[in-house]
Amino acid sequence: MSTETTDATDPAPTGIRRAIAGIVGVQVAIAAALLITDLAGSLPRIDPLTRQSPSGPSTRPYSPDRAPSTLPGERPVTGPMPERLEVSADGPTLTLTGQIAPGDGARIGDELRTRAGAGQTVATIRLDSPGGSVSDALEIGELIRGSGIDTEIAANAICLSACPYILAGGVERTVASSGRVGVHQHYFGESTILPAFIAVEDIQRGQAEVMAYLTRMGIGLGIMEHAMRTPPDQIYLLSQEELSEYDMVTAAQ
Repeated sequence: MSTETTDATDPAPTGIRRAIAGIVGVQVAIAAALLITDLAGSLPRIDPLTRQSPSGPSTRPYSPDRAPSTLPGERPVTGPMPERLEVSADGPTLTLTGQIAPGDGARIGDELRTRAGAGQTVATIRLDSPGGSVSDALEIGELIRGSGIDTEIAANAICLSACPYILAGGVERTVASSGRVGVHQHYFGESTILPAFIAVEDIQRGQAEVMAYLTRMGIGLGIMEHAMRTPPDQIYLLSQEELSEYDMVTAAQ
């Protein structure tokens, strides 16, 4: 006969207690992960450009305010770029330099309309940007295409993250052999405090908008495979062959 006894005051069998404890543990872990994610933006970070890239010759660590090194140790890290697009003019060419900030779409639109009203022709827009606001980049790209303007990435300039959408807006698009164009996954709004299904819907909606835009601009959607395979803290640098394959350029340099 078994001598095992059960405490009559215990309201739940051992198995149920263990299951409840496990569920509570998972909930605590999820809460901790969300808290860490929410606080990450306010914590000091090591500049990812000082880390060696683990993903092969086409992928680099990415920081939204700096240019990536060509290969680890090959090019020194640049200083921070302007926090919003700065406009400079050289005859019929405008150069946009810096991060793409919210509101830059409307601001660049005003700039183009002002110059058109003054009879100042803008034939080409040169880009040197690490990226930024996706929606503003799409807005600027639409303005460029609607105005019949060409786009260009000059020697040693960069066009990363959201910037290639501006490049795609050009009627004629050129990239110097030493210019760099890079893509990766985007953040489509904050998702750490939203239910998972809402976050997924936001991402899908944003990606659909980007793909529809690229289709209108005549860009091969194969470029999105590289973007979707590359996490936000990395950047995939497109080769000259890939730029031609996806029609990101219309003329070889």
